[in-house]
Amino acid sequence: MINFKDEICKIIAENVDGISYEDALSMVEVPTDTKMGDYAFPCFKLAKVLRKAPPLIAKDIAGKLAENQLFEKVEQVNAYVNMFLSKKALVEEAVTTALDEGEHFGGSEKGKGKKVIVEYSSPNIAKPFHIGHIRSTVIGNSIYKIFELLGYEVIRINHLGDYGTQFGKMICAYRRWGNKEDVVNEPIKTLLGYYTKFHKEAEKDPSLDDEAREIFAKLEKGEPAEVELWQWFREESLKEFNRVYDMLGITFDSYNGESFYSDKMPRFVKELEEKGILEESQGAHIVNLEDAGLGVALITKSDGSTLYITRDIAAAVYRKETYDFYKNIYVVASQQNLHFQQWIEIVERLGYEWARDCVHVPFGLVSLEEGTMSTREGRVVFLEDVLNKAVEKTKEIMVEKNPEGVDIDQIAKDVGIGAVMFQELSNNRIKDYTFKWDKVLNFDGETGPYVQYTHARSASLLRKAGISPEDIKAAKDLDFSLLQGDSSFALAKLIYQFPTVVEDAGDKYEPSIVTRHIVNIAQAFNRFYHDEHILVEDEKEKLAKLALVLATKQSIRNGLALLGINAPEKM
Repeated sequence: MINFKDEICKIIAENVDGISYEDALSMVEVPTDTKMGDYAFPCFKLAKVLRKAPPLIAKDIAGKLAENQLFEKVEQVNAYVNMFLSKKALVEEAVTTALDEGEHFGGSEKGKGKKVIVEYSSPNIAKPFHIGHIRSTVIGNSIYKIFELLGYEVIRINHLGDYGTQFGKMICAYRRWGNKEDVVNEPIKTLLGYYTKFHKEAEKDPSLDDEAREIFAKLEKGEPAEVELWQWFREESLKEFNRVYDMLGITFDSYNGESFYSDKMPRFVKELEEKGILEESQGAHIVNLEDAGLGVALITKSDGSTLYITRDIAAAVYRKETYDFYKNIYVVASQQNLHFQQWIEIVERLGYEWARDCVHVPFGLVSLEEGTMSTREGRVVFLEDVLNKAVEKTKEIMVEKNPEGVDIDQIAKDVGIGAVMFQELSNNRIKDYTFKWDKVLNFDGETGPYVQYTHARSASLLRKAGISPEDIKAAKDLDFSLLQGDSSFALAKLIYQFPTVVEDAGDKYEPSIVTRHIVNIAQAFNRFYHDEHILVEDEKEKLAKLALVLATKQSIRNGLALLGINAPEKM
């Protein structure tokens, strides 16, 4: 794809004395108001060099660029040179690139030969897969898809919470009040009930906590009875988690959770000790990070048991030694900011030069209208319930409209689940939000269903035209000069920007950049659809317009795919 900014900088460097390509690249801007051009060049910095007033410099430069065929027109406005690209050149570049690259449009080879690990979702075994887990799950899945399209080899890791003192509590509760049949029938809800009951009973009888700690100690030592129960809880939980992952269309390359690293931690406790980093404090072992403003990190408790931080150090080194990653990305809530800062600092102090290639991608928290979610108190909203309700509502709407020739069940699933995922990915990831049923199930406005419907509308238009996408792509005489309307140019401009948007989303680990852009494309397409008659009698004009429709369809489809959302051909 032609990089128009790059070309403009070359033209400026060739035509303006004392300005290098690099200078121009740092100065050329994209105006927020399209009335001020597609690109602008401010001349303030040139006043000292050229010993002229900036408006006079701008006037001279505008005169030199005006005849170049890349531009429709070039204007001087005060100290700015405003450049309007040739509509034909931009439309042709956007449309032909989208059609040529197809499902790879928006991608690049930026990551060729580089491995990226993305750790996301990571629910706790024997605890509910609730609405709060959707954030890590869909943000992480989208980051994986963005990096994959940018040419990286991506390893998807679900770092299951399958270790810790809570398993002592769960085993204790099961032995006192549980039965196998209930766990098999409804694993998570049953185990959550036991966990909730344990905490209520422990308030009345604190000796239960001691009993749970003893059970976990046996589990750590590998006692067969405890390991068997723990393994069973893990397997039953995974069955239920996978049911939700199947609904979301999400898979992983590894489910190595906390327990996987339990035998790998002693090595790093020893390394910390040998390098004089570890200190003893009241029987526990710590690393003092006060000099970095990160407080004190607890490595082992006074009873010798390890913590999350020890396991994360072991996991990071294991991943580097196993995958030799370029980036090791953790999609984990912002509550854990200090935790990640601490262990990455410790890994660096241990002498591992790649420590800063471990990247924490934080996100805001989800709360309920009645307050924060609490597993201990049983106050949660199950993610599976949210997804099922969204599908049910979509199906109700579709049945009312009674569409012909469509698979209502499949489309209800694509649109309902897509609506939940799109809403989750539409806002900046760092923002906190309150879960509200009516908002999740509202399909009006800038939503997933709106973008999916626009995709289906473009597909319908192509079917109605009776020209196959293959014939449009194969056409040798597409005349893009016939697409001169403001709405067609605005649409093509957004399509042209799509690859840059994908790269920006990858650089910032921010899927909402893609989400907002495909909403903009959908809105621009609907304006184009409204403003211009597309299926005209003139075959050349019709073919050019259909090529723009097909390029729009491809852009929206690819954008939705980066969010993990399907794009129905009919709705």
